[in-house]
Amino acid sequence: MHPDVNVRSVVFPHVPLADLEKVAGELIGLMGNVRVCILTGEMGSGKTTLVKALGNTLGVDDTMSSPTFSLVNEYHTHSNNKIYHFDLYRLKSEREAFDIGVEEYFYSGNFCFVEWPEKVSALLPDTYAEIKIEVVDSAHRKIEFLIHG
Repeated sequence: MHPDVNVRSVVFPHVPLADLEKVAGELIGLMGNVRVCILTGEMGSGKTTLVKALGNTLGVDDTMSSPTFSLVNEYHTHSNNKIYHFDLYRLKSEREAFDIGVEEYFYSGNFCFVEWPEKVSALLPDTYAEIKIEVVDSAHRKIEFLIHG
């Protein structure tokens, strides 16, 4: 996305799907003050499932679902903070991202979890997190967490 001045990485090499909630808690801790997080991985690797676990960790009670058609869903935590979940798979251009106000979300100070971020890479803040998900087998994932910037 941006040329990296400083990248910090943590790898969870063999995560059982049943342990995603536990790993989500660790990932939120690793994010520190970073509020924008992109998720990369092949279709069906578990990006949306992990975003749900991250939302649960942050205190979202609502049922979280993929915003494939709406592009972004907004959720509220117990403490009334907002979380934005983007699925930009259907986004056709960076212009479309401007039209939905992606930059306003990214600089709102709220958590933004972004699936399929390729078309908005130029709009990401200088410092952002990335979670790479790789299928190990039907019940396990390799999760790599990085902070860029």
